[in-house]
Amino acid sequence: MKDIELWNEFVTKNNIVENKTFSSWQFGISDVQADELSTLVVSGKKTATASAHILYELEGEEIPKEGEYSIILNSKNEAVCIIQTSKVYITPFNKVSENHAYKEGEGDRSLRYWQKVHEEFFKKELSETGLEFETNMNVVCEEFEVVYKS
Repeated sequence: MKDIELWNEFVTKNNIVENKTFSSWQFGISDVQADELSTLVVSGKKTATASAHILYELEGEEIPKEGEYSIILNSKNEAVCIIQTSKVYITPFNKVSENHAYKEGEGDRSLRYWQKVHEEFFKKELSETGLEFETNMNVVCEEFEVVYKS
């Protein structure tokens, strides 16, 4: 299903008359990550994510805001669900909490696992823009809930 089709279905079934907007995106930087992480979201296991703060500035994108809707896409750009952001905060990478790591739903859900895979992810992502990973760099932590599934 395309993102706009899922959005229109969600708006109609929930009698949303306000002019709400949404963004559509995939998790990760590979097809495997997009599919694994979107599956965790749909299952309810993944209710949070984190991204490098500096990349929002470099790409001229706004930081997510509470109440915003996003459509999560799989590796084939198919809409799998709609999430609504419930909390956003910025913190240094090395200060991300065990609670946040658990909410990300990945691996054994430990902070150690989260730090390992996210350090690898951020190193790769930042290197593409000529930047280097630092343990004290700011990350945008976002919590969300699934409000509609395809």
